[in-house]
Parts: sequence; structure tokens; C-alpha cells
Amino acid sequence: MSANQSSPINLDLDLAFHPANDDALTSLVDADTKRRLTNASPWQQDLKAWIESVRRDPTLTCPEIVRLSPMLSLGLQLTDDATMTELNHSWRQRSETTDVLSFPAVDNSLVLPTDTCVELGDIVVSVQTAQRQAKQHSHELGLELRWLVSHGLLHLLGWDHPTDQSLKTMLSYQEQLLSINGKVHHH
Repeated sequence: MSANQSSPINLDLDLAFHPANDDALTSLVDADTKRRLTNASPWQQDLKAWIESVRRDPTLTCPEIVRLSPMLSLGLQLTDDATMTELNHSWRQRSETTDVLSFPAVDNSLVLPTDTCVELGDIVVSVQTAQRQAKQHSHELGLELRWLVSHGLLHLLGWDHPTDQSLKTMLSYQEQLLSINGKVHHH
């Protein structure tokens, strides 16, 4: 089975750009960022490279079914604070916005034929919160979005950060992921 692990994956990405107020967001972003918000291709490239990187390293948390499957799919929704507050309230009983939420779909006990497409789940990011955070850290919105999506992806792959140490490990691995297809940035 190990030959499969290094083989490239086919990733089906469902990208949705759903701000409640499109104009408010699009007026704040440059053309490159707008392209990143609405074009699945750069996201697909990043996510594929990131998943392949995790799959290659047997020491990293990753469900076996994800390591072996040649076909994966996930949803990425870029939205606003209002939508994020609703989701955060429904799923985590917190009535506030947040930067990224992940809804993993992979069940570790699941055994599927290896030619089945494995649904990883959904990542939802608030572009408005990402914008505020990008300003705080003095870097581009595009970088902040990649940072948040990489964080969401690791959650879909089973990563968690109940302790400071596990959070540190996760954040440091996110920096490695971001360096694969672009500039690294430090949070």
C-alpha cells in the first residue's frame, strides 16, 4: 500500500465565497486577493500540496483512509463575521465571530474501498476577521487566509490543540505548509 502514499492525489474542492455583503468585502481587497477569494485553482494547489506533505510523513496525524485514498474532497467557504457568528453559535454555543471553523467528516473507523472519494469535511473562514488579523500582524490578507485555511485543514485531518504545546506544534507545522507554495509568515 505504501506506493499509494506518495502518489499524487486528486482533490475535489468545493469553493464558496459567501459574504452577506459582497461589496463591503470586495472593496477592501486587491485584485490578487479577490482572485484568491473566488478562484478555486490557487486553493486547490495549496491544499493538494499540504495534504501530500502530511501524507508523506508517517509521524504526522492523518487518518489512514486519507493517507491511502487517491481521491479526496473538501469544502472551503469564505464568508463574513455575521455568518461566522451564526455557525459558531450553532456548533460551539459561542455567540461571537471567529477566524476559522472546521467540520471534519472523516471517521477513523471507516473502511472504504481505496477507489472511493473520501470527503474530508468543510473549512469556513471569515474574511473580515482575517482582514483584521492581517492588519494586526502587518501582512497581506492572502497570507492570513492561507494561514487560516492550513489550520482548518489540519483540523480536518484530525489535529487538535487542547494544550499550549499541541498548539505550538500545530502552528509550527502550518508555517512549514505555507512555505511549500509561497512565502512563510510568522504569527
